[in-house]
Parts: sequence; structure tokens; C-alpha cells
Amino acid sequence: MRVNFFIAITTTLLSFQCFNDSKVEKQKTKSTELELVGIQPEKETEEIVKIESSKEIVNREELVAFAKTFIDVPYVYATQDPKKGFDCSGFVNYVFKNFDIVVPRSSSGFKNFGKKIDVDAIALGDVLVFTGYQDSTSIGHLGIVCEADGFNSKFIHASSGKAMKVTISELNSAHYSKRFYKVVDVINK
Repeated sequence: MRVNFFIAITTTLLSFQCFNDSKVEKQKTKSTELELVGIQPEKETEEIVKIESSKEIVNREELVAFAKTFIDVPYVYATQDPKKGFDCSGFVNYVFKNFDIVVPRSSSGFKNFGKKIDVDAIALGDVLVFTGYQDSTSIGHLGIVCEADGFNSKFIHASSGKAMKVTISELNSAHYSKRFYKVVDVINK
């Protein structure tokens, strides 16, 4: 009976101590200690760990993989609904919104948005910004880098050109290289 009383007191003290620690690492350690003595950690502890882990930096490969799930979705002007279609900024907005990253809804909103980076530093998930097809003085198109290699990079975008769908194109193509305006990092602003 004394052993059961001792285990109950120890469990209670460890539980209180675990919940009073403010850092997730300490909570993980205390949870491990509890498990070692055969006690399952409270759900609250698990939820705290999940909340903290949601603040981690976005995995760029996951972002690109998510974007690629929309390949062949039709281009539809002023739309960002995967069941109906996307325009270029609607596609970019939709993808980043899924990762809790706020970006402008219109392509023109990217003129002064994001952290401009050098072409040689392009990374997966960066946003390529292009001028308009017929108006080189305004922003008219966007895409998300899906293969990073400087000017040889590839990007996924909702194309209003021949493809008329979400597709992958090359930055160094004649059509896009002459319209290239800048590349921005919107993940690590």
C-alpha cells in the first residue's frame, strides 16, 4: 500500500512540475519521464507540443509538392478555386494560404512585396514575378519555383497562354526570360 501511495504522490508531483514548465523541451522531457514510470502524459502536453511545432519554418519541398497536386487544373480568370480553376495570382495565393503565409491576391500586389533575392539564390517555393505579356511596365504574371537552378529554374503557375491550365514552365524560355521582373522569397520575409 505504501508503494501505491508513493507512486501516486510521485505521479502527482511530476504532473504538476510538467505543466508548470513553460518550454516545450522541458515538457517533452517530463513526458518521457512519466512514460518511463508507466504513466501516459496528459493530452494537454501533446497539444502544446503540436502548437509549438506548427510555428516551424515551412518545408519548401512540401509546398512545391502541394502546388503540383493542381497540375492540369484549368486557368480561369479571377478565380482561386481548385474545383473551378485558378488565375496566376489566385493559384499562388491559394498555395501559400495553405501554409499560413499571407501573400497578395493580385499579381500587381507583388511589385513591392516579399524579400527580393538574386537569381542565383533562387530556392524552391520562391515566387517569380513577371511583367505583363503586352505591358512591360506593370506586373502581370506569377509562378512558384519548383526546380531551383538560377535562370535554368522551372516554375509552376496557372498559365493563360497556350496551356490554359496549371503547368510547369522554364524561366529561361524566350517567353518568360524577357518578361522576368524579379524573384522574391515570401517564406522567410
